[in-house]
Amino acid sequence: MIVTIDGPAGSGKSTAAKGLAARLGFRFLDTGALYRVTAYECLRAGVDANDEAAAVRVADAIDVRFDGDRVFSAGTDVTAEIRTPAVTEAASVVARFADVRQAMDRRQRELAVGQNIVTEGRDQGTVVFPGAQCKFFLVADAKERAARRQREMQTQGHSIALDELTVQIKDRDRRDADRPVAPLKAATDAINVETSRLKA
Repeated sequence: MIVTIDGPAGSGKSTAAKGLAARLGFRFLDTGALYRVTAYECLRAGVDANDEAAAVRVADAIDVRFDGDRVFSAGTDVTAEIRTPAVTEAASVVARFADVRQAMDRRQRELAVGQNIVTEGRDQGTVVFPGAQCKFFLVADAKERAARRQREMQTQGHSIALDELTVQIKDRDRRDADRPVAPLKAATDAINVETSRLKA
């Protein structure tokens, strides 16, 4: 069985997906980590994330492995590295490219074969797993999402003003919703959940 949870940045997708997977005894598929690893490897290799052809080559070559909450790229634990502000921004850039998304879609479907999974992202219920048996779409106020992101970053030793993060969140929303390939939107058969007042 496949359960998809989609929504914009900071809406609570990862928290909800991890919690639901644990309760159901399903595997949690961290699809965002695949894009983050692609972005991380671009930055590490000095590749401009805006260079579509180069980003696609990196996406095709990444070697990602999950071990619980840990993420490995080519055997190296990059769990912390892929959550930095620079990687977050670059991941949003490379995710615009159709061929990068196709490469990620293939990997996600391969990881889901024969599995009971809960997967989260922005196009899981619309593009990657349109036949999923259960779909959710999470939404929340932009300022609340920025506050959540700020708290997360503080635990990682990063400090960014709330107003700046709110602008970044809104910019990312626009990029995600306006991209020509797999834009952020709710599947027609998804259950919409407002999470602004919900706590982890």
